Amino acid sequence: MKIGVQIKDGPYNHQAADTAYQFIKAARKKGHEVFAVFLYHDGVYNITKYSEPPNDDRHIANRWSELGAEGVTIYACIAAAKRRGITNSKDGEQHIMPNTEITGLGQLTDMAIVADRLVTFGD
Repeated sequence: MKIGVQIKDGPYNHQAADTAYQFIKAARKKGHEVFAVFLYHDGVYNITKYSEPPNDDRHIANRWSELGAEGVTIYACIAAAKRRGITNSKDGEQHIMPNTEITGLGQLTDMAIVADRLVTFGD
């Protein structure tokens, strides 16, 4: 089964990001193809490179970057990201984790068309 995932909550204020991550790992282990994740609303905070959780806590942004390196496309909504200060600065500095990208909301529509299932986590 081809699965797309949407996350609409931030990484540490709700369980959505952790649950989505565990869902993706389990689905892939069962042989399903999770081809993309779309971060929307506060979900865009999941890939900011400026998060620095304590050493004894999980680093959620690193998790998404690692999934991106494994071939799962990680998108963040450009409008949501800009509203939250997660953009590329004028000098080209990236404000997002490696293996992730900022894109338009149309990408979510494309994901819904391609996916057998689009699973949403968060409010």
